[in-house]
Amino acid sequence: MPLDRRQVLAAVAGGVLAGCTTPNGPRAHWATPGTPGAPSPSAAPSASATPTTPGRADVVARYADAVPTSWGTGVPGVLDQLPPGHGQIALTFDACGGPGGAGYDQALIDFLRERAVPATLFLNSRWIDANPEVFHALAADPLFEIGNHGTRHRPLSVSGRSAYGIAGTRDAGQVFDEVAGNHDRLTELLGTPPRFFRSGTAHYDDVAARIVAELGERAVGFTVNGDAGATYPTAEIDSEVGAAPPGAIVLAHMNQPAGHTAAGIAAAVPRLLAAGHTFTRLGDVLH
Repeated sequence: MPLDRRQVLAAVAGGVLAGCTTPNGPRAHWATPGTPGAPSPSAAPSASATPTTPGRADVVARYADAVPTSWGTGVPGVLDQLPPGHGQIALTFDACGGPGGAGYDQALIDFLRERAVPATLFLNSRWIDANPEVFHALAADPLFEIGNHGTRHRPLSVSGRSAYGIAGTRDAGQVFDEVAGNHDRLTELLGTPPRFFRSGTAHYDDVAARIVAELGERAVGFTVNGDAGATYPTAEIDSEVGAAPPGAIVLAHMNQPAGHTAAGIAAAVPRLLAAGHTFTRLGDVLH
């Protein structure tokens, strides 16, 4: 049976959800420490995420024999919509970092500021390294909330699962490193620990999601894939985001200024506001 247009677009969306490609360009991949694109030594994970969370050895021991039962973008323990009773829409924007993914979509952020639309920004260690001044400006802006987008931007798995050609973490120790490395970095920079985590590609298994919770963060997925890694045209972003229902978590990207995310969001948000919808940061409705 021939695929209709929405099925084709959904397939494209899946293939580029990682958001670390330039439009029509090659996908970035993780570089090992000491190579171009690797995080700075300050992004390396420490012995524990915070004094009140388990250390790496504890996590490795506890989950050494754990076998995942689910994998993907919607698994137990991953928040993919706001809790019942919350009719707002949560706009969330990922910044993946690394080669091809360290840009800054200033037009998007300027629009959000002009319209006073709050958002949760998931930032990867590599993106912070590449944009220190922008990071501090965003962190100081009460309109935005900073979330953890990982140390190396990897799918979160205890068994080496991959997504869209990006290798996932191989075991519980690497899950710890992916979460805790950037958790520690953000805690130092912000003065308070981040509350929310989104993995690279938004893929998890259920065991990895449990580890995120033990490390003191909430694993976040999405309800609406708003821009397919900043590869959708303006009209498609407008259509997808503009159809977001109350309680939706919208995923889009703020690291691809050459894409059409800013224009699509700028088209969709005024229509949603005119229809009576309101927007929220995740932390304002999840306590």
